[in-house]
Amino acid sequence: MLPIRRLLNHIKYLKIGKRKFINAKLQKVHRAQKLFMASVFLFLFLPLMFTASAQQRYSNISQGDYLNTATKPSWLSPPGLYAFGFYQQGSGYAIGVFIVGIPHKTVVWTANRDDPPVHNATLLFSNTGEFIVLALNQAMPTPVISPSQSPSSASLFDSGNFVLYNSDRDIIWQSFDHPTDTLLPTQRLEANSQLFSAVSQTNHSTGNFRLAMQEDGNLVRYATTTTTVTVQDAYWATGTDGQGNNVTLNLDDDGHLYLLNVTGNIIVNLTDGGYPIEETIYIMRIDFDGIFRLYSYSLTQNGNWSVLWSSTNNKCDPKGECGFNSYCVLNDQERQCRCLPGFARVDQNNWNVGCERNFSSRSCKDDHGDIRIQELTNTVWDDNPYSVLSLSIKEDCERACLEDCECVAAFFKHGQCKKQRLPLRYGKRDLSDSNIALIKVGTPTDRVEPGKKKNNQHGRGIHIASFSIVALGLVMLAIAGILFYKSRAHAYKSINANENIVLWEEFAPRSFTFAELEKVTNGFKEEIGRGSFGTVYKGLISSTQRVVAVKRLERVLSQGEREFQTEVKVIGKTHHKNLVRLLGYCNEGPNRLLVYEYMSNGSLADVVFSPEKRPCFAERVEIACNIARGILYLHEECETQITHCDIKPENILMDEYRSPKISDFGLAKLLKPDQTETFTGIRGTRGYVAPEWHRKLPVTVKADVYSFGIVLLEIACCRRNVDQNLPEIESILVDWVSYCFEAGEIDKLVSEEEVDKRQMDRMIKVGLWCTLDEPSIRPSMKRVLLMLEGIVDIPIPPSPTSFLSSI
Repeated sequence: MLPIRRLLNHIKYLKIGKRKFINAKLQKVHRAQKLFMASVFLFLFLPLMFTASAQQRYSNISQGDYLNTATKPSWLSPPGLYAFGFYQQGSGYAIGVFIVGIPHKTVVWTANRDDPPVHNATLLFSNTGEFIVLALNQAMPTPVISPSQSPSSASLFDSGNFVLYNSDRDIIWQSFDHPTDTLLPTQRLEANSQLFSAVSQTNHSTGNFRLAMQEDGNLVRYATTTTTVTVQDAYWATGTDGQGNNVTLNLDDDGHLYLLNVTGNIIVNLTDGGYPIEETIYIMRIDFDGIFRLYSYSLTQNGNWSVLWSSTNNKCDPKGECGFNSYCVLNDQERQCRCLPGFARVDQNNWNVGCERNFSSRSCKDDHGDIRIQELTNTVWDDNPYSVLSLSIKEDCERACLEDCECVAAFFKHGQCKKQRLPLRYGKRDLSDSNIALIKVGTPTDRVEPGKKKNNQHGRGIHIASFSIVALGLVMLAIAGILFYKSRAHAYKSINANENIVLWEEFAPRSFTFAELEKVTNGFKEEIGRGSFGTVYKGLISSTQRVVAVKRLERVLSQGEREFQTEVKVIGKTHHKNLVRLLGYCNEGPNRLLVYEYMSNGSLADVVFSPEKRPCFAERVEIACNIARGILYLHEECETQITHCDIKPENILMDEYRSPKISDFGLAKLLKPDQTETFTGIRGTRGYVAPEWHRKLPVTVKADVYSFGIVLLEIACCRRNVDQNLPEIESILVDWVSYCFEAGEIDKLVSEEEVDKRQMDRMIKVGLWCTLDEPSIRPSMKRVLLMLEGIVDIPIPPSPTSFLSSI
């Protein structure tokens, strides 16, 4: 048995040894195969790896890298289709992401889009992790992107997405999360986000229209000028409200444009998609004309962008392009704006400002002698009547408007007469609509038909007399000629008198004599205000029964008559609802006076700093926005740029509806430089004067931004900028606000319970940005208004020294 067992064991060991031998051989084979495959992989793919590495060097951006408008304007994405950096806008440069792989550059994202273009500029990715611009036309560097963390590197993806990373290569900011007017494939418009159109094809600043992905799931187009979202302000919507609070607008690579809810279900297909993917680009944009479209471009053909889909084909559908008291008409499918009958454009270069009356009725109840009704058929308007009458015929509606002093227009349709006040808005011609707009207009001031008719009758009588009495013909003709000359001269004088009475308020400031203004003010009897420019008196113009404010200027420069009238004309050309209107002036010897419209509710100081008159928080927010609109008009929109130099609550007056109007604008040039209320050589009022006045630096419109920031904080907190009755830490408002903001205790700034915390936080941050010591870091008034309205995000304002120390 033992030999057999040994034999069996020996056979077993032989089998095991054979298996080990076979396994060893197999392992050698596997190693050889792996080595072979690795060699093949390196042979085939190593060139591609080197190519990819070469491409990536353009998209990997490190601290210390920089761009320059002259030498290296942009960084390219790996395939070279997209670029990030400087692109030309007007005579300067802006910064953004744009397509460079096609003949025409297409801007798809813009940084700080409302800042003015820069010249001879450098974009630096600093060692402190900031993207800053140093430009010839800027005194100090300007931040371009403000992420929540400090980035250590950046990249531009081949999708057109510009991305910032932290030290762990985590994405901390990306341009896809902050779209301007365009969506690229794989990009989405999140809930409660908006796209804003550009001003034009070449100016990518914020334009007149917005596309909002609302929290309720509805995708809606509005005019940018609307501060509150209402049904009347919308001009297109998907009608998907009620679908939840996480609905997004999405664009896929194949041109599929759709709304997606939080569960991943498609709510609405705006396009079906399925378009070619290879060598084709798709973008979705809300264009400067207010229509949002889906475009495609074939990279294999040198053609143009093709429109695959648009929200509408009627260019008059978008609301807001034609301003107040104007309406939109289509001419060869192109949009045109026209004023109402009896109205003229406020600004010949900007239809958004709208139109205003070019006549003034002396008395709306004076037998309607100087007013009449003019029809405007087939027009649609924002329907906001103050009175609705059931009248069977149009003539009754005309009569009802003529007899009502409040009525400036009436809409007649289907037996209804709707009386309207100014302004009329969102007008457009619609040939399918039977609405008739009945506009109250003034009789043309150059009308002399009755006089002409009378003269013609005299002429015919002379001819008849000449045929019947030949001997006396020459004598009669001579007499008729004399009478004709005298009547024409009388009519001319009469027309001029009417123009002075009726039209001086609407077209240009009227020239008064000193004696006339003495009579208007009853011998300068009732003083209603006093300031650095002079004393203000209440007056009454008897011919129009209009109450006015007459400012008797003091401490004015010893200018000649022509120079003074030139300055007055500049002031007279400013027309804005938030500016006090200049009605007339006197320039007689040493007497220099200005005549303004009268503001019945005093100044902003009287309203905000008086507990019994103080508006609610929502009203104060609207007041602040309106003041910003007035200053923006002075800085950027009027014919001649005006720096106010003395923005303060006492220079902001309140009309009968408690709407603010800025006064004393344009008077800084008339004031003697060495005579002011508070500082020698400094224009302005203590507490509101920008720091650059003290440093003898060039003073720009940013000085007004500083003063507005002080006023904004006063409006928000309902207290004076300086109050010595408070504890020392609270006595200076700007310092107290900054302290509370950094401590996260802004509740200490207001005693009211009914305050919108988000809006209060917005006002505080804007106020702190405006009151920074360095003028170049302060925002423009346009950006201030956008931040106040919640249209753009507000970064955390820097402390006075943090920005400078980081550069």
